[in-house]
Amino acid sequence: MIFEQYYLDCLSQASYLIGDETTGRAVVVDPRRDIDEYLRDAAAHGLRIELVLETHFHADFLSGHLELAEATGAEIGFGSAARPEFPARALRDGERINLGEVTLEIRETPGHTPESISIVVYEHAGDEVPYGVLTGDTLFIGDVGRPDLLSSVGVTAEELARSLYVSVHDKLLSLPDETRVFPGHGAGSACGKQLSTETVSTIGEQRRSNYALAPMPVDDFVAAITEGQPSAPGYFAYDAGLNRRHRPLHDGSAPVPALTFAEVRRLRAEGAVLLDTREAAEFAAGHLHGSINVGLTGRFAEYAGSVIEPDTPIVLVCDPGTEGEARTRLARIGFDHLVGHLAEPVRVMLDHPTEVVRSSRITATELAARLDAAVPVQLVDVRNRGELVGGRIEGALNIPMAELRTRMGELDPSRPTVVTCAGGYRSIIASSLLAANGFEDVSDLLGGYTAWASLVPSGS
Repeated sequence: MIFEQYYLDCLSQASYLIGDETTGRAVVVDPRRDIDEYLRDAAAHGLRIELVLETHFHADFLSGHLELAEATGAEIGFGSAARPEFPARALRDGERINLGEVTLEIRETPGHTPESISIVVYEHAGDEVPYGVLTGDTLFIGDVGRPDLLSSVGVTAEELARSLYVSVHDKLLSLPDETRVFPGHGAGSACGKQLSTETVSTIGEQRRSNYALAPMPVDDFVAAITEGQPSAPGYFAYDAGLNRRHRPLHDGSAPVPALTFAEVRRLRAEGAVLLDTREAAEFAAGHLHGSINVGLTGRFAEYAGSVIEPDTPIVLVCDPGTEGEARTRLARIGFDHLVGHLAEPVRVMLDHPTEVVRSSRITATELAARLDAAVPVQLVDVRNRGELVGGRIEGALNIPMAELRTRMGELDPSRPTVVTCAGGYRSIIASSLLAANGFEDVSDLLGGYTAWASLVPSGS
């Protein structure tokens, strides 16, 4: 058996290639849109990708099933409860897919979504103990899938949570303890609240250590997994819809067009977003008026998808040579309306100083002084609600990063505003979003709440 796990740190997302060396037949599970790595590895192992399996309609990324089907002629397979708007094989509970010696067994495991499936992998058809189980977003390492995302329109979170209880206990915990667990996501994903940094475990280990698998009545299970979930980024509903439909295929081979400043200025006037992907310090030192900063080195796609409305034209302001990477990472969440990138951004800013502004960044000491001053500060904490248990700055309004774009109306753009997060990555994104939307005096807290707690140990 050939078994490969592909893990994307920036989206905390796992996909899989499973093949049989005796027959050369292979499947890919939950692929991303940039499919070259799957194709290269399949070719290197002498495998033919014949089937693309999706564990559910993903909300956190745009899957590459259409790209792989186009490139290889593979059939696409979903659980029988799915209703994709393109030809797909309906996979039934208990169905076995024989690749040769290697055999896959489909188990319907609704709960995260109604159509969710898990895939049990047997290295040999007659094995009593499976090699492993691909659990999608049903079971994570340290958690289970959240039942409240908008991908499940028309079904309540409680209904799905009750289905998830049955799926986990009857379909997954019935597997032998030695069975490896290969989840769809790891720590950092908004698809759960307590995911581990580990990318593989076993059924036995999860039975012992996963809080959601502890023996408890179903009502307690529902309460435990619905409480304290992080806010879902704004693009989740968009991607869940796209994953059901025909849509344009991703082609990463074409260059990203280089734009002159005159073209960028015109596009900005027509409603395009200037997305500056440089490091926060560079952005703060000088950037084009109206730009939003999301650093390429962090969870770029997730936060870009949180602060930019889907289908908005995007112009990149980025370090030369990084525009292709930015385009690929935006494509992974279906943000394909990338118009181009500004050519020679540093030269443009030097030549047009009246178009350049700086960002205000303040230290914890400076914030303490401002909070004591006569002019009241509007303090905004963009951490997720679950993060607040570790402490918060008194008087701060909590608007999670994923909600800020739609909740800016709750803030007064004329008041001095300071944005804080945990360590500083999200706060510069949020402050740039507010500044781009007319906030006159906005700063972000260097080092975030971590720096504040070091200065004021009580967190007050």
